[in-house]
Amino acid sequence: MAQVTIYLEDDVVDKMKSAAKESSISQSKWVSNLIRNKVSTQWPDSVKNLAGSWADMPDAEILREGFGQDAPRESF
Repeated sequence: MAQVTIYLEDDVVDKMKSAAKESSISQSKWVSNLIRNKVSTQWPDSVKNLAGSWADMPDAEILREGFGQDAPRESF
């Protein structure tokens, strides 16, 4: 595991310490989680779990009505 040195303003450090303490994790773990979430290439489970949660959500065809046709596309 690598170590990284960062420089933070005093007010930012105070906020980070408070946030880590509220989460009951170390400051290092708090920063690590923040970076991990920021560089993630997948939707978080909290977003994935929303799929299908709106029973009255219209499907794609209904949402696209009235937009006309796409512009012609060039072949590769």
